[in-house]
Amino acid sequence: MTKEFKEGQGYTREDWDAVDSPELTDEELAQARPFAEVYPDLAESIRRARGRPKVASPRQQISLRLDPDVIEKFKATGKGWQSRINDVLKAAKL
Repeated sequence: MTKEFKEGQGYTREDWDAVDSPELTDEELAQARPFAEVYPDLAESIRRARGRPKVASPRQQISLRLDPDVIEKFKATGKGWQSRINDVLKAAKL
């Protein structure tokens, strides 16, 4: 399958012409090995690096109904308003 150059795809005609990457043959595809098999240490480090680090005591998601004026007041304080609600509830020690 040969692809043709199309304008407006984020590269120029010169970029398109400079690339020389013929399609792999069936023999080359048969010899290909998975990335994790060829570079096991690198694959493991990539796998471990994804997402947020685990915390000892993660917060739990719940559904909580609050008055609209309470929510508006906390939202008006800017980013992190949900954490501030958590801090107020924690300080109340109910």
